[in-house]
Amino acid sequence: MQISTISREMRISSTGTQIPVNKQPGHWLLASLGKRVLRPGGLELTRQLIARIRPDTSDDVVEFAPGLGVTARMTLARRPHSYVGIEREEAVAGDLGSKLGSDSTRIVTASAESTGLASESATVVYGEAMLSMQTPEQKARILAEAFRLLKPGGRCGIHELTLLPDDIDDRTRKAIEREMSMNIHVGVRPVTVREWQGLLEEAGFSVEWQATAPMHLLEPKRVLSDEGVTGVLRIGFNLLKKPQARQRVLSMRKMFRRYAAHLSAVAIVCRKPGD
Repeated sequence: MQISTISREMRISSTGTQIPVNKQPGHWLLASLGKRVLRPGGLELTRQLIARIRPDTSDDVVEFAPGLGVTARMTLARRPHSYVGIEREEAVAGDLGSKLGSDSTRIVTASAESTGLASESATVVYGEAMLSMQTPEQKARILAEAFRLLKPGGRCGIHELTLLPDDIDDRTRKAIEREMSMNIHVGVRPVTVREWQGLLEEAGFSVEWQATAPMHLLEPKRVLSDEGVTGVLRIGFNLLKKPQARQRVLSMRKMFRRYAAHLSAVAIVCRKPGD
């Protein structure tokens, strides 16, 4: 993947104006530095999620917010019957479509809340690192859309940021939401594992499996594991060239470390009742 191309496009707002480094959403900033894996639990938790969902040649798969396409490639390696990526960012959708598009694979520019796809047209629906940034109402609408898209018996998976413990006090929760939103420049509203389960059950799903992992997105060991030596060198070189970006990344890592006892990643697989 040509990270430079997609990240450059991502830095342009819908009006065509360049977004300053100090105002870019955190995931755009990291992508512009060459970071490919932007999931809170890293590649390992994503691998566990895909292994549990088990897409195969009989499945029609829908992925919400495929972003740089890392997980899409894992799924496509299993040769599903069809794959549709729902990507809100037009530039990202166009880039992914040109790289992944085929007779059975397409990228649609749409919102996860309203995909425009037919009801009961998928057997697998999943999304990563996108529900955490939505309001409670948006979370409910996106999960309702996933439920609508799935055939009875279909599987749904999420991989999201989560709060610890389940009885976290409101003061700590609000402090985390406030500092993350200010630091990352995107509204962040993670919930506890129990609350994620509750949201899925309220949407009509039956939870079958879950796993957690430390929220070590910017820790050196995780970056090496996710990006490899070449990726670490690429990111390090870009950080050296871009002092403003380096300061923002260090600030984000400092914040994640400050709340390490209360931040984690969770993956959950559930099923729509039926055959």
